[in-house]
Amino acid sequence: MGRFVYSMNVSLDLRIEQVPGDNGAGEWLRIDEELHREANARTRELALMVHGRVFYEVMEEYWPRAPHDASLPDYMREYGEIWTAKPKVLVSRTRQTADHDTRIIGGDDAIEQLAALRAQTDGIISVGGATLATQLLRAKLLDELMLWTHPAYLGFGRPLFDDYDTPIDLELLEQRTLRSGVTMHRYAVSEVSEARS
Repeated sequence: MGRFVYSMNVSLDLRIEQVPGDNGAGEWLRIDEELHREANARTRELALMVHGRVFYEVMEEYWPRAPHDASLPDYMREYGEIWTAKPKVLVSRTRQTADHDTRIIGGDDAIEQLAALRAQTDGIISVGGATLATQLLRAKLLDELMLWTHPAYLGFGRPLFDDYDTPIDLELLEQRTLRSGVTMHRYAVSEVSEARS
């Protein structure tokens, strides 16, 4: 059985973007070579990536072109190669097509389809997008959080999850601090359901 892991860059107050549509490009982020190389290594180990539509469209706009952009450092070109080649699932009600080894799941039973996918997959399945992560959390299918916390307090902006009115019990699995001051914390989410088919 696979494990759904929601990995995201966050501020100290668990915001993922300050201005709507900044798409992870906010000036508050400290994304340097060390963080990128760590992300490359962890992404390479994934069995599968599952993205919500907004998150996917941000990624597909930039990363497939990155390997061919000589102005980018090698670690960014490398991430573009990894992302483009990695099997992906796009969860969307509106998209009918997608490239870059991407299959689309949509409709009212998308979460049930994702539960079946989790049961059939061996390894880590990354989750991209706050709306999708919230839906998986509500369905008790989200296994882990991997938070890359940047030393900035935003005070407003898009939160890590959409409205969720129940406390989430977490168990710290791993932590480390990068030279930039960014800290990575990986948590297990308690009360995750067993595989459903």
